[in-house]
Amino acid sequence: MPPSPRDVLAAYHRAMLAWSADDLADLYAPDAVHEFPFLTPGWPERYEGREAVREGYRAAWGASPVRLRDIRDVVVFDGADPEVVVGQWKATATHADGGQPVEITGLLILRVRDGLITHALDYMDTLGTFHALGRLPALLAALGAGDAPD
Repeated sequence: MPPSPRDVLAAYHRAMLAWSADDLADLYAPDAVHEFPFLTPGWPERYEGREAVREGYRAAWGASPVRLRDIRDVVVFDGADPEVVVGQWKATATHADGGQPVEITGLLILRVRDGLITHALDYMDTLGTFHALGRLPALLAALGAGDAPD
């Protein structure tokens, strides 16, 4: 029997904590779509296909100075559709510069068929994260210049 949507969500969180683009991508169907409906500077609006997820997360996580320390306060909602699961979460992250840990919040909606993600909607509080890291002015300046901050 394939993993349930809840099982896949838990595996997704484990891959995030491990910062493993391969473990994350392996949760996706070959033709899956992963969307970022909110503005996420430095990220595309969507990834199309498992390999795009793998390459995109490998590049983004490899370049990011921010690392997750934990994922907690996960609240899971089952959709009326048995293929859909919604996970609301909080995480603690640290920046490589050694600053204070910051809280990140997000919401993930997954459609899981035969144990693989076929569609993901990924909502993260990007502005709140940049603000907590003390990088909101740089983000706003980069957006005004059409660049993505580091």
